[in-house]
Amino acid sequence: MLRSPQDFLRTIALLLSSALLAACSDREGAVDVALIGSEESAYTDGLRLAADAQHVRAATQSGLVAFNGRGEIVPALAERWVPTDQGQSFFFRLREGAWPNGEELNAASARTALLTAIGQLENTSLGRDLAVIEDIRAMTDRVLEVRLSAPEPYLLQLLAQPELALRQPGGGTGPMILQRDDERTLLMFKPPLDRGEPMQEDWQDYVRDINIHVAGSQDAITLFNDGEVGVVLGGDLGGLPLVETGPLTTGTLRIDSPFGLFGLLVRQESGLLGDSGVREGIAMAIDRERLLAEFNVSGWLPTTRPVSPGLPGDPGLVAERWSDQLMADRRDVARSRVRAWRQRSGEGNPAQLVTMSIAMPQGAGWDTLFNNLALQLAEIDIRLVRAEARNQADLLLIDRIARYPAPRWFLNQFHCSLRRGLCSEEVDALVEEAVAQIDPAQRATLMAQAEAELTLQNVYIPLASPLRWSLVRGSVDGYSANANAFHPLPELAQIPR
Repeated sequence: MLRSPQDFLRTIALLLSSALLAACSDREGAVDVALIGSEESAYTDGLRLAADAQHVRAATQSGLVAFNGRGEIVPALAERWVPTDQGQSFFFRLREGAWPNGEELNAASARTALLTAIGQLENTSLGRDLAVIEDIRAMTDRVLEVRLSAPEPYLLQLLAQPELALRQPGGGTGPMILQRDDERTLLMFKPPLDRGEPMQEDWQDYVRDINIHVAGSQDAITLFNDGEVGVVLGGDLGGLPLVETGPLTTGTLRIDSPFGLFGLLVRQESGLLGDSGVREGIAMAIDRERLLAEFNVSGWLPTTRPVSPGLPGDPGLVAERWSDQLMADRRDVARSRVRAWRQRSGEGNPAQLVTMSIAMPQGAGWDTLFNNLALQLAEIDIRLVRAEARNQADLLLIDRIARYPAPRWFLNQFHCSLRRGLCSEEVDALVEEAVAQIDPAQRATLMAQAEAELTLQNVYIPLASPLRWSLVRGSVDGYSANANAFHPLPELAQIPR
């Protein structure tokens, strides 16, 4: 039974949605967007999302909150929220509306959907970030409480992740519908009522469809250069050298420099890398400035810290390493440690370099990085080769954007439960102790201690922060560089009033 005029309007909108969207798909002026990735990745139904899949998921499925184009938190299925109890509780008021199958959007069903999403992320680094959520309660028909075991200043950023979308049978909960056939992939806006907005007769005049193209870096750049697409999203270091730097790309190449991890994770605890002193020697022998200079990106700065410098609230207790030592002296120390290990272990021919493997993606930029790393490590008697398989590698290149700008995200990436490589239970214990602190100053001090301990263990060799790039024509509105390097597709298809 329909309980109000609003229910009647929503029901009519739901029944006419397919027809309206079909009409929308025939409109002129669609935005063509290329996502760098693969179709298998971009359109996955799973919870492990690469960058291309995150863009598609965020357009078609909504969580309680979302990111806008500037990286700010905005309402999604929740129209507003209030933190209480010194940040240990958040109350979310859901918008009026229905799930895709027509059932009422209420706190009980939203709670179930959120618990399902969190449960599916168990044993992932994002799951570790979400471990601070102690309970989720349906307080009234439209009010949901998220209760925390300790204050989490970045809870909203966590809940805005595409992996935390509240999915239901019958279709997507996001602002757009994905339509795929043999000829094209189209994203189309739902009518305003289905997006939790007031109905407007002329709404179609202010939105456009999006034609999605999923391609590798070279093909995406070619599509842009040929005028087939107006936007390319998801570029990383591997494809950067492929971008032409002539007049065509003047003003169209956009660089994001988000916080995150860009470095080498040690995977083997035996052999050469089983020696912490050797690991430290390798870290000190890398000339990071020279590595980055090959790519000629202004503002891309090297670091020796596992936690990105310059995070909000950084107490400045952890400094960069070896800044007062000459590179030649650092390499002398590293070379002597490698030779001492060989003498102790009796492994390999002293007249030859000791071999160490690394797993990293393929691509022009990655090849440049590998070749430069190999040249530098050869100076300390190490022959660097590419691993045939990721699980057989001695080192693993990590290129990962932080989901929120806090030390806990960085330190959680190395948690022993994730089994990604070498780790430290002492660091994990310090992070747990820090998370439980109510006082921000005490928490920051413990996090700094955890970072210092992780640094001394030398299980990760930092190089810099991640780098991301896009190509954007001047005729496209709604694109903004931001600290998340995430550019919501719906904003690229809205026409300013």
